[in-house]
Amino acid sequence: MSDTRLHTPTSTHTAETAAAPPALGRLGLFTVLLGASLPLIDFFIVNVALPSIDRELSAGPALLELVVAGYGVSYAVLLVLGGRLGDMFGRRRLFLAGMAAFGLTSLACGVAPDAWSLVAARVAQGAAAALMLPQVLATIQATTSGARRGRALSLYGATAGLSMVAGQVLGGVLVAADPAGTGWRSVFLVNVPVALLGLALAARTVPETRSERPAPVDLPGTVLLGISLTALLVPLTEGRAAGWPLWTWVLLAAVPFTVGAFWAVERRADRQGRTPLVPPSLLALPGLRRGLPMVLPFSIGFGGFMFVVAVALQQGLHLGPVAAGLALVPMALAFFIASLMGPRLIGRYGSRVVTAGGLLQAAGLALIVMAALRNWPELGFGDLLPGTALAGFGQGFQLPVLYRIVLADVPGDRAGVGSGVMVTTQQSSLALGVATLGSLFLVLDEAVGMRDALVGTLVVQLGLVTLTVLLSLRLPRTVT
Repeated sequence: MSDTRLHTPTSTHTAETAAAPPALGRLGLFTVLLGASLPLIDFFIVNVALPSIDRELSAGPALLELVVAGYGVSYAVLLVLGGRLGDMFGRRRLFLAGMAAFGLTSLACGVAPDAWSLVAARVAQGAAAALMLPQVLATIQATTSGARRGRALSLYGATAGLSMVAGQVLGGVLVAADPAGTGWRSVFLVNVPVALLGLALAARTVPETRSERPAPVDLPGTVLLGISLTALLVPLTEGRAAGWPLWTWVLLAAVPFTVGAFWAVERRADRQGRTPLVPPSLLALPGLRRGLPMVLPFSIGFGGFMFVVAVALQQGLHLGPVAAGLALVPMALAFFIASLMGPRLIGRYGSRVVTAGGLLQAAGLALIVMAALRNWPELGFGDLLPGTALAGFGQGFQLPVLYRIVLADVPGDRAGVGSGVMVTTQQSSLALGVATLGSLFLVLDEAVGMRDALVGTLVVQLGLVTLTVLLSLRLPRTVT
């Protein structure tokens, strides 16, 4: 029943034409992409600031992990709900509310007097990000079409990938620059003027859109999804630092049951004609069915790589925050260049661009492994450059195309739900990558030393990249 609703051209056309929102102009696109960059930058910007936070606030390993996990978990748990609220109350309105809340919570992070206050502010910051980010893709879906939509989604993918790398680079520069004596606090305070600029621009340039048939909030689905993600991510992130107490194993054991209950509730709501938080019929769309399984291993590997490299460079090679951040500049530049090349290459080669990107990323990781084996502990910028640049090119050929594939079939009146599902998958996977690959790296470090820990973790990531390459062979040749 719900599946028919999603595929019927008439219902989609009615929902699209009834509101007839103005097209998203260039400045409006820049504004929503600015909003998209902030949550992703902030997920990674703290990686190089953690040692400074530990020294000033005497946080300890468990609380430091909560600074990262508190943001990631609240962000992931509330993303789908944020998309649904945008469908109901207006995406521009929720974008403005989320941007304002993100600026305020960033200020709270920047002035936090102790570690627990910082953790609480980070949880609130993640919730604000979850209000803002789904509106970006939903607005693009609702206000563009055809080639313009393809270009906008490619730019979104470029912005997302570049933000994840640039966050770590920017964090290192800010901590070392110590503007006005703020130290690590500057990585949060820098968001405040950016949020003010975003609010001023959004009020003038972003058109209001909403679903013509907004569905009420799926409270049981929201609660069960939140419980499932929390039960998975919190013990994986905190378990090692806490010594794997009983509660971590209890939560992990509960995950299959909470996920099963969530899926049963969603399927029943879908069969009854209601719109669940994550409609199973939406997941049956070809783009989501083929693209989401690729987003999982890609994002797990990406999130884990960024965390592991930050620790290895600072604690293993004893680089300062600037040097640790600048080591990733070649990856950021290569990602950006590949993202700009992507739309033209997609027109000629279709989804084969994704496969080629996976192979390039694998080759880059292999070069980093060889450099670490050959040159540790004198591993320097020049040793890392070929591998990080090649990996960045590969990632830039993959991520923007995946966004286009995942969202290609989502109707305009379900744009908020579709974008919420996709960014929840991405964000949960990034957090899962930090938790799993990060924990693996730290355990291996204690057992065999940091060089071999880095090599072992990168080999695991190579396996994830291989999986994305194999999955890419199932993608349709033509990408719309």
